[in-house]
Amino acid sequence: MKLAHRLIRSYSFYTLGFFAFIYLLWRIEAASGPGMWIGYVFLFVPIAVYAVIGLLSRTSDLVEYYVAGRRVPSAFNGMATAADWLSAASFIGLAGSLYATGYDGLAYTMGWTGGYCLVAFLLAPYVRKLARYTIPDFLGTRFSSNAVRGLAALSAILCSFVYLVAQIQGVGLIATRFIGVDFAIGIFCGLAGILVCSFLGGMRAVTWTQVAQYIILIVAFLIPVSMIAHKDGLGWVPQLSYGRLMERIEPLERSVRDAPSEQAVRDDYRMRAALMQTQIDSLPQSFIDEKSRLTEQLDDLRRHNGPLREIADLQRRIARFPRDAATAQIVWAQQRDEMMQRAAQPVPMHEPFPAANEDERQLHQRNFLSLLLCLSLGTASLPHILTRYNTTTSVASARRSVGWTLFFVALFYLTVPVLAVLIKYEVLSNLVGHRFSELPQWVMQWRRVEPYLIGIADVNGDGIVRWSEIQMQPDMVVLAAPEIAGLPYVMSGLIAAGALAAALSTADGLLLTIANALSHDVYYHMVDPEASSQKRVTVSKILLLGVALLASYVASLNAGNILFLVGAAFSLAASSLFPVLVLGVFWKRTTRLGAVAGMVAGLLVCIWYIVSTYPFFTQLTGFVGPRWFGIEPISSGVFGVPAGFLVAVLASLVDRKPDAYTRALVDYIRHP
Repeated sequence: MKLAHRLIRSYSFYTLGFFAFIYLLWRIEAASGPGMWIGYVFLFVPIAVYAVIGLLSRTSDLVEYYVAGRRVPSAFNGMATAADWLSAASFIGLAGSLYATGYDGLAYTMGWTGGYCLVAFLLAPYVRKLARYTIPDFLGTRFSSNAVRGLAALSAILCSFVYLVAQIQGVGLIATRFIGVDFAIGIFCGLAGILVCSFLGGMRAVTWTQVAQYIILIVAFLIPVSMIAHKDGLGWVPQLSYGRLMERIEPLERSVRDAPSEQAVRDDYRMRAALMQTQIDSLPQSFIDEKSRLTEQLDDLRRHNGPLREIADLQRRIARFPRDAATAQIVWAQQRDEMMQRAAQPVPMHEPFPAANEDERQLHQRNFLSLLLCLSLGTASLPHILTRYNTTTSVASARRSVGWTLFFVALFYLTVPVLAVLIKYEVLSNLVGHRFSELPQWVMQWRRVEPYLIGIADVNGDGIVRWSEIQMQPDMVVLAAPEIAGLPYVMSGLIAAGALAAALSTADGLLLTIANALSHDVYYHMVDPEASSQKRVTVSKILLLGVALLASYVASLNAGNILFLVGAAFSLAASSLFPVLVLGVFWKRTTRLGAVAGMVAGLLVCIWYIVSTYPFFTQLTGFVGPRWFGIEPISSGVFGVPAGFLVAVLASLVDRKPDAYTRALVDYIRHP
């Protein structure tokens, strides 16, 4: 109780200090005007605070480094888990997904939130009961097998690494926008913020930093949303009243759908899609002609000392140009499909499963439910989340901690749809229908800094901005929200601080999970069982640094949007770990052979489906596999999980029964 009281007092002062910091910067901006310096302050001051917490929490003690001494109060562990959970995908990508896809985006909020019910009922108390350092350690102990331990470590590293890349990519996007550096440089700048806590004090430093980061990210999200809502007449608590705004949006969406000028823009996209189809039909000659045209255009610009921006743009286009005719067919087919999507009628926010016919509606529903299922099962399988419940004081505290986690996560998720609706209303009211000569300043700013995030082109040549002419990437909706709504620039800096806190908190937890799996499960249990505690902690820190550098390099390739990367991580975790975790706790008959076979089968099915259907990989390999039942690659876990369960059960049944020790261990895990 003394620790809890001390923590409450310390974090209360911290929160009040953060509010005072925001107010001070707002007053300075009001007096001297906005400036890029605000972005620098909001990004670097919180990182400095995290560094101080990391330095104060540094440790080389094994239990402190791996599980924070198992003394974290349940409420604070819930807050730290929520920060660990609310990643860059949640903070940056989720509201943007709801803005772009409407009802479809609810699969994320429902799936992620529902997953914590599975965590509470199926896994967290039992993981805490066995009191291992990592999830591979839990499975290795349950099955008394280094083969199971090694496969679990591989699965944990794989899904955590994909998730980590998404967080670092989010850091790069934030740094690019708010301090004006190149995307790759922004990624490596954020690397320092990620390492400063996890490297110094392991789980102990990460836990207390994540509590501080949750406070920043929730404040950074709630304040701008409340200010935008108040400006639109919804009051300061829009979570209770934003339905009124959706009633205003509905007629605006209807006018966008039915206006002849909007139809003309969509017709133009259909024509472009037809031209793309003509290029595809003319392969391989069209590939040769187009590559020659771009090369000649670049040579001509260089000969005449053309603008450096145009030269750089052409160089990027040539670098991204398909490497051969077969790849060109895949890429151009995807571009054709994208044009056809733009030609389709806009999706109303309030309408579930919009489709032109019943077959499309059923496909839509299947993908929605598949994604929801994968996210729920993935939530219950993510090693960096399950490991957090090992830091609590007891099994009962672990159960309470899940409840606190749900509370802190729900506080955020109940606000996300509000922001999506507010921004949709702002764009429909203050951008659509206005002249291109009067584009808002925020549009010009974002087009200059990151042109791939927003594109507005006068497709039909009437000089008026039409909804179908706006191509805004979901990842920019939250970061640009204060500028879109006309709030002070301090609010943009605050959003950046919250997004950075979300990305760093999750990245710290993921890095620690990967490094600990390598150092504890692979190095200590499988390579050098005689290693001292000090040596194990040192090895973990070295591995952590190496993994961080590798993840930063992969993130700099910008291989996919943030939400897809996170969704893929959930499918990988669910396919490889969920079946064996659940069977390991609730079915004594599960054997080592069953666990190994189940993990391998689930993982292979999931990876194969992603590689054979996701555009980034199909472009690399030139191979496109079938989409089973029309399911999107992000939901590949819907095939991996059943495969894992089925193979694990069959392999266990043909194997000999577990011995008495294993049955007694399962009884111990399941009964407090």
